[in-house]
Amino acid sequence: MVTKVRWGILSTAKIGVQKVIPAMQNGKLISVNAIASRSLAKAKEVADVLGVPKSYGSYEELLQDPDIDAIYNPLPNHMHVPWTIKALEAGKHVLCEKPIGMSAEEAQLLLEATQKYPNLKVMEAFMYRFHPQWQKVRELVQAGEIGEVATINSFFSYHNIAPDNIRNQADIGGGALMDIGCYCISFPRFIFNEEPEQLVGDMDFDPVMKTDRLSSAILKFPKGKTSTFTCSTQLMPHQRAIIFGNKGKIEVEIPVNAPPTETVKITLETKETKQVFSFEPTDQYTLQGEAFSKAIIENTDVPTPLTDAVNNMKVIDAIVESSENGRWITI
Repeated sequence: MVTKVRWGILSTAKIGVQKVIPAMQNGKLISVNAIASRSLAKAKEVADVLGVPKSYGSYEELLQDPDIDAIYNPLPNHMHVPWTIKALEAGKHVLCEKPIGMSAEEAQLLLEATQKYPNLKVMEAFMYRFHPQWQKVRELVQAGEIGEVATINSFFSYHNIAPDNIRNQADIGGGALMDIGCYCISFPRFIFNEEPEQLVGDMDFDPVMKTDRLSSAILKFPKGKTSTFTCSTQLMPHQRAIIFGNKGKIEVEIPVNAPPTETVKITLETKETKQVFSFEPTDQYTLQGEAFSKAIIENTDVPTPLTDAVNNMKVIDAIVESSENGRWITI
């Protein structure tokens, strides 16, 4: 019986090298066996540092390795769908970084491509969903601890004005909405377990780099529920998510980048009480990799279906359309 999934890493992207790979190497169901770069020297350098046995000088070589079961794809956004499809064609399962693609149309193409490979798993890497703090938030909401949930407000920002950074290159999917706004869209969809029906959005663009540097939106969900968010690539780093009900609220202090070596907390507050829930240091990237690997080993559905990724992209597309036309959009 297979006890570990053999992983290959597609590129030496910073998020993979600094966060995801080390975290996955701590997983009981995971063996990180290979890494690829367009430069063999770079691949070897990273492999040596991280203790990865194999290194390849092209992505194609990695995909042809018969000893690799699954691929982690942290390539730039415009390469997510093409290389995920190539990995499927090579017989590999794929955990692909968010956002899943450049548009809902492209994401739909990937979804259709997966139907040709019913035995292969594909999932968008929204790692926050696996952290115990968000599992607790969902549990508290479903238990009615804050009553009927009416609205969710979130904010996410960092400061990056380097023009050579992929997050600041418009033609390959850079900008605040794609990079971090996708989380703010995912939060209410995860908690409400519903899709927004209408939205209005506004985007402010850097005059030189042409990427959105400040984006905001109001999402309308069924039965009068709403969600609002703002995200930015050129403000002081900060993040927060607050879920409001008619009997109380839940505040998540570090909703996305929960540090793996520090205790994090959420606060439940009602008119009568205030309760803090603390969570011991845990790495959400490890939990994500373990959950995906378990689905492969046991041949069960992945925790988050690819349809969820398509629906998140539909909201992103609609916000862009709303900003361009200055009106509410029905999804």
